[in-house]
Amino acid sequence: MSSVTGYQRSLRLRDAALVVIGGIIGGGIFLNPGIAAQRTESGLALLLMWIGAGVLTLIGALCYAELGARRPHAGGSYVYLREAFGPLAGFLFGWTMLLVIYSGSSAAVATIFASYAASVFGLPMSTATPLAAGALVLVAGINLFGLKFGVQMQNLFTLLKLLAVVVLVVCGLFLAGAGKTSVLTVDASRSGVGFMSASLPVLFAYSGFTYLNNLAGEVREPQRTLPRALLLGMLGVITAYALVNVAYLAVLGHAGLALSSTPAADVMDKVLGPTGAKLIAVGIAISTFGFCNITLVAGARVLQVMGEDGLFFASVGRLHARHHTPNLALLLLTGWSIVLVLSGSYGQLLDYATFGDWLACAVGVSTLFWYRHKQQSEVSFKVPGYPLLPLIFIVTIGLVVVQSLRTSLVNTGIGLAIMIAGIPVYWIWRRLFRPVTP
Repeated sequence: MSSVTGYQRSLRLRDAALVVIGGIIGGGIFLNPGIAAQRTESGLALLLMWIGAGVLTLIGALCYAELGARRPHAGGSYVYLREAFGPLAGFLFGWTMLLVIYSGSSAAVATIFASYAASVFGLPMSTATPLAAGALVLVAGINLFGLKFGVQMQNLFTLLKLLAVVVLVVCGLFLAGAGKTSVLTVDASRSGVGFMSASLPVLFAYSGFTYLNNLAGEVREPQRTLPRALLLGMLGVITAYALVNVAYLAVLGHAGLALSSTPAADVMDKVLGPTGAKLIAVGIAISTFGFCNITLVAGARVLQVMGEDGLFFASVGRLHARHHTPNLALLLLTGWSIVLVLSGSYGQLLDYATFGDWLACAVGVSTLFWYRHKQQSEVSFKVPGYPLLPLIFIVTIGLVVVQSLRTSLVNTGIGLAIMIAGIPVYWIWRRLFRPVTP
């Protein structure tokens, strides 16, 4: 049992690695390559973007591996920001996470799940909203009775989504592609397009690598397991994403991929007809459902630790006496996600949820410099190439943030406004409620 919060350490290396994979692979790899192709001029550029974003994410994951080894407790980025920059920074992360980042991602991806589930079962699209809300309720219900059962379900969904990826790659490379289309060809119609703008949809597909750190209080031998799980999980995701994009290019070509809004379905349709398209729809539905599960479970741990610290309602900070789960925090995050589903603004929410998520990742990585300065003691894992690799991550994400502001000022501006609005809320909270734990 975790000596700090009362969580039970039940996650083994396999479980933790699957949490990393399941927290990253959602709906992005099945949908976003077409958008990225529109913003690149060749198959080579597209593959370099996906691999480069993967390497960047791997650098971020290595930084979080050291942070997790230093602070192997529940809360992840919230804990790092609170300790390094003070309770206001921690509160702003939790505030934004609750209102936008985790809830917005859950709402948007649950809606993707509902759309594909409705397609598979031949339901009218009017059922998508209640299906999305029902999926979130089901996810919460699964995890109210302990992490063990929730992890078993999560492992199953992650393995099934990996099976969907394998089927897609095999169909693309060996049944439909395999040299029929030049994978690295230049698309003359897109000559001179901006390369940087392609990073936004690609990075969205890689977001979620920090979720395991939120669950660090439930990982066995965390100083040893966290770094290994993050490394193994990220290498698996990068490999899967590269192969899927090669499969898309082998079947559709760069030009065809740029014209496709549903590349996975288009590839499967070419191989197996409507049956293939329905098969991958099942895979996408499973993938998105598993993503929602990880997002809500990880976010609930942040709210619970905030409540325990006095930065949120004390009742939210309590764990269930028998199951050792933050049930009230889980229900709160799930409820707000359902409100966002019902609002119908999930598409916009996803835009600035992604912006807020990566901005939070960059700020989280910056806390590594504080820990290195303040804590000279040895830890089980240190980022290789320090301080160069953390600086590369922070500067690159900074450039992406600037690009986001240039290309989507309204949505990113809303995200920033929500973050800034948390400042007066924090000071009001401190005046009305008990002092915050330093």
